[in-house]
Amino acid sequence: MAELSSGHATRIEPTPRTGSASGHSTSPSHQASIRNYHSLTVLLFFLNTLSALLFILFVNHATYDDPYHLPDVHRYAREGVSANSIRAHINAPGPTAYLWMALAVRTFPGDELRSARAAILVSWLLLGAGILAAARYTRFPSLWYAALFVTLAFPHALTATALVLTEGPALLFATLGALMWVEFLALPGFNLDKEPVGVVGGVLIGLAITCRQYYLALLPTGLLFALLQWRKRSAQARSLWVVSILLSLVASILPVLLLVAVWKGLSSPNMASGVSYPNRISTVGANFWRPIVTTFYIALYSLPLTFPAMRHLPREQRWRTFLVAVLGGFGAVYFMSALLQPGPFNSVVGILSRMPRVQSLFFAMVVGATIYNLVAVVSLFWEKRTILFSCPPVVFSILAIVFFVAEQIGVQGNHPFYDRYVIQVAPFLGIAAFALLPKLSMPRLLVLGASSALGQYMLWRYAF
Repeated sequence: MAELSSGHATRIEPTPRTGSASGHSTSPSHQASIRNYHSLTVLLFFLNTLSALLFILFVNHATYDDPYHLPDVHRYAREGVSANSIRAHINAPGPTAYLWMALAVRTFPGDELRSARAAILVSWLLLGAGILAAARYTRFPSLWYAALFVTLAFPHALTATALVLTEGPALLFATLGALMWVEFLALPGFNLDKEPVGVVGGVLIGLAITCRQYYLALLPTGLLFALLQWRKRSAQARSLWVVSILLSLVASILPVLLLVAVWKGLSSPNMASGVSYPNRISTVGANFWRPIVTTFYIALYSLPLTFPAMRHLPREQRWRTFLVAVLGGFGAVYFMSALLQPGPFNSVVGILSRMPRVQSLFFAMVVGATIYNLVAVVSLFWEKRTILFSCPPVVFSILAIVFFVAEQIGVQGNHPFYDRYVIQVAPFLGIAAFALLPKLSMPRLLVLGASSALGQYMLWRYAF
């Protein structure tokens, strides 16, 4: 990836194939970029793994959402996989992540909590090892390293690595599946040798959806991405290529269809009927406010990734954008209670509850900064659209984020949008952010380091 000192990407270069050991040959600047991303990702991967391992070894009491998730893990470990055990599912996420943990509990039954947590840590180990090993064989390795780096630096990552949560297996399947899909769907023509890559990628996407149904967004993402690639093919090459793509898409849909057949829907019967939790219902239906909340939290968590974009906003747009941000920030105060969802941002705002005016001002400032940065990012994306939209991982990532927001309109009920849910699109945010702003400046590293440090605090506070 070529860079300018200003941080703008002049072009996004695919790594050409050669006969070298790695299979790649790169320009010096591109090679340095890959080394920087790779080194930082490996370092953060090691730190997160070490911290999670120490927590699992020395903190052996249920905390946070552990007590809510363990009953499903326990049932699958005791009863195995059957239509009845899946129908009896309690929690909102799909059963696959619980089956992943149940396998560990069944193999090492002595300590159910520790075995379940260890299984989650293993999923993150496989995610990190898989991306680090596979990215070098893709055409855009630095973007996949960035995807992993941003995911690991996300404030909720460490909590999701060491506790009984479902994000680890879901991210493992979704990120590796997306990598395989992007490489497969972007092939210039039909290649029988590559067909297993597409089928395995499809299966992984399907498993990700059965871990967390929010990854349903990847199905229209893959379909639309395939259509965009199809338009680039000659009429003669399209027929065989379409058949191979359909096989991959069918592989992704089959696990979802099996789950829907058992549940008679996309939510477990207990969750849809309100039996799982008192006063908590999650069903399929129209909800027009939830996409707005989701957009806000995606924009908020994108701020540490993309804040250098504010410096590149054209001078003639700055005052207008500032005015929109101020008006938007203070206007959002009226909707503060509806916008605030469970998570660290809500906790910080809640600390100021004894000083209502200060609380409102703080909230307005954060929302205003988020709006200003979002406008700057969109403006810079538009300026660089020809370059960015020629890069398959960027196109796939943008589509995934858009469909993730759009699908929220179908989530009805009173189940909140925990801001932890944004981690599900963290790899795609990382790809988009670092394709747009590839330079790893010191302020950017410090902000991402602070995000990672916040993640350490969020986990280790449960030790006491």
